[in-house]
Amino acid sequence: MGRTDLPEEQQQALRKAIRWEWFTIGYTIVTIALIALVVGGSQAMKTAWIEDMLSLIPQISFLVALLVIRRRPSRKYPYGLHRAMGVGHLVAGVALLVVGGNLAVEAVLGLLRAEHPAIGTVQVFGYTVWLGWFMVGVMSLVTVGPFIYGPAKAKLAPVLHNKVLYTDADMAKADWTTTVASIVGVLGIGIGWWWLDGAAALFISVGIVWDGIRNSRSAVLDLIDQRARTHDDEARHPLHGRIVAALDAQPWVRESGVRIRDMGQVFHVEAFVVPDRAKVSLDRIEAARQALAALDWKMQDVVVIPVRELPGEAARGDAEEAKTPTSPPPVRPRRET
Repeated sequence: MGRTDLPEEQQQALRKAIRWEWFTIGYTIVTIALIALVVGGSQAMKTAWIEDMLSLIPQISFLVALLVIRRRPSRKYPYGLHRAMGVGHLVAGVALLVVGGNLAVEAVLGLLRAEHPAIGTVQVFGYTVWLGWFMVGVMSLVTVGPFIYGPAKAKLAPVLHNKVLYTDADMAKADWTTTVASIVGVLGIGIGWWWLDGAAALFISVGIVWDGIRNSRSAVLDLIDQRARTHDDEARHPLHGRIVAALDAQPWVRESGVRIRDMGQVFHVEAFVVPDRAKVSLDRIEAARQALAALDWKMQDVVVIPVRELPGEAARGDAEEAKTPTSPPPVRPRRET
């Protein structure tokens, strides 16, 4: 009950994830410094610069949450502190949403005011060079990193069932669109299409807002205990079906259902069973609980509750979706104790 340890595979994945997060933070700090040197008057470059700063939030949230969730459950926090990972997810989402919305408003106002951004020149070894070429060069260089650490984190996220890590990886893989948009904006200024810079800034800010909406929504739904889903929120988690199948396989269980809440990286499982006899020993209930806990490392809090009939909100596994509301539950022949 309430374990905070991880199996060997997950321990190795977590160590790799931590290293990648620290690498990403270092890489991002360098890119922020480089962009600051050449940001100039381009609104697209400024938006991309701020986007790089915001990209640090998921990594910092992940590392801070790891320091908290390792604490064991106590009387004050009987479920442990696994929710800290979800809180970090929410903080990252809200920050992206608020700042991205502000940047989008600024981009729209700049277009409406018909502001004409200007990019100057610099002297390099006695030659006058347009600063825009340095902007394009820097943005082309900084796009290399996300293509390395983005896929690496994407492989680790499902192993750890970590939505913050998955979000970080997904944002990294999409960073090339920000880079291309900023380059287009800079080149637009160079050829006299001033509006292209504002349009690029708006495109980048809309992407930030969308990331904020998606992450905030996912974090809020988990924090208010929606039914557990996969790390990418694409589907109901398959453990629902596996748990019901494992319970139905018990010789003394007539029917079973389950409620699973995602605590941020691990699950809290409430399994309901309708026994086929009047009395069930504690040993059988405990054996069923241990069998469920052994199904997957994520099930760190498991309770098995005998009931006369299943609660309406308890999931019945993969077959649940195919059942009509009026179809009766499967009934096994009653066995004598």
